[in-house]
Amino acid sequence: MITTRLCALLLSATLALPGAALASGSSDSGASAVVQVAQVSREAVRQAVLAEAERIREARPGRIWCVPFARAVSGINIRGDAATWWKGAGKTYPKGQVPVSGAVLTFRSTGGMPRGHVAVVSEVLSPRQIRVDQANWVTNRITVDTVVIDISEANDWSAVRVGNQSNSFGKVYPTYGFIYKPHESS
Repeated sequence: MITTRLCALLLSATLALPGAALASGSSDSGASAVVQVAQVSREAVRQAVLAEAERIREARPGRIWCVPFARAVSGINIRGDAATWWKGAGKTYPKGQVPVSGAVLTFRSTGGMPRGHVAVVSEVLSPRQIRVDQANWVTNRITVDTVVIDISEANDWSAVRVGNQSNSFGKVYPTYGFIYKPHESS
């Protein structure tokens, strides 16, 4: 069994591989696994964000939602409310607890966020701090480079705080973890 901590070390060792990263995941049986997933450069994420923002502006100047934004930017084609993405990833998309650029951080449903939320990792700053690009965290806006910190006791990204406009961190939000785009050779 490979632990999340060991996987983080393996991930650090493989970041030099072009377009590839290792991520800790689990199978449907609950067994731990290490899978090779796509790693997207910060610049590639940024270009996808700009393209999607332009498409949204041209197509529908009204409401902006996190799900179509995350789907377009990440290339992870899951349908349904954000809170259903974790289950919706099924066997098509690897899931895990290690942040990787280009992965989707999946928030659980809460009273204030009954449909959950999804955000695309734009940069991994440390094993417990990332930047995300997202839509509708601030109503009807796309926000980029928002800092998110892992505050879970198990260091597994199951509880996070999201940076806000006043450069502080808000309340604790429960998350499932990360959904990864499979590496092309997978």
